[in-house]
Amino acid sequence: MIRKALEQDTTEIRELWKECFPKDDPRYVEFYFKTYYKPEDTFVALEDGKIQAALIRTRHDLMFNGRVLQASMIKAIPGVSGEHRSRSMDELMDIVLDACSHSELVTLADADQADLYESFGFRRIYRRCEYTLQRSDVKRITNFGCAYEPTPIDLLKVYSNYIKRFNGFYARDLAYFVAFKKQITSTGGKIVAYYNGRNQIQGYAVMRPEGNELIVDEIVYLDSMSLFKLCNACLQEKRIIKLRVSEAENLSKLFPEARVRYYDSTMARINEKDLFMRLFSRRIATVEDAFAISRRPLNLNENR
Repeated sequence: MIRKALEQDTTEIRELWKECFPKDDPRYVEFYFKTYYKPEDTFVALEDGKIQAALIRTRHDLMFNGRVLQASMIKAIPGVSGEHRSRSMDELMDIVLDACSHSELVTLADADQADLYESFGFRRIYRRCEYTLQRSDVKRITNFGCAYEPTPIDLLKVYSNYIKRFNGFYARDLAYFVAFKKQITSTGGKIVAYYNGRNQIQGYAVMRPEGNELIVDEIVYLDSMSLFKLCNACLQEKRIIKLRVSEAENLSKLFPEARVRYYDSTMARINEKDLFMRLFSRRIATVEDAFAISRRPLNLNENR
């Protein structure tokens, strides 16, 4: 049986998530269900009254080639193993994607579950790269101007300037950054910002400890000085940092000795190809064709 989730299903869905994705930080999972999760955007598969699988849809506005597109990111929680899981997920995907097709042009998914999504028309369209940095890889400069606890309005200001060089990004507003700060704090992370001599924010880095390393999932910077300042601040926390940026941000000239790993990050599905072609006055045959018309590099980094 497939149905929409009810408020009273939340605990069971959350526990199923933890079971299916044991590597996810449990603090993030708790924050997600407290802050972002909406039962009305979730479908569940039941057997004998027990939830066997779930599919969550998180809605976003996507900026693409000067237009605001309605979109959403879907998260599959496959639950039980075997044939039943496959059948349940197929049914859930059919129902959710039908709903998406009636309300949005683009639907996105995490590339970590690529095998599941590819059979439903999703294709890998965005890659990120991870730079492993040690003290010897980063030009040593003072941390003057670096500060913790930047305000949400400062984060919004510098993000808005930084993201102008990209395309295909999620629209963020002040409310987003208010929740963003709470999310980072609640999951044991920190945000360090860099301010210039006129006290204007020039960048920020989101960092979280993971064993002996520091993971920098998001770094926003307006110039190389901002980048170096933030990386130096991060290296004061841990001896090794893993800096994750979009594939388009080629930092190899700045960090020539750093080890680099590229990985698929986001998949996409075009729900109405004809509408997409009319909207952007371009002919496309595939999902890859659709995102190839992008005027600037994509930046689909997201924290939920």
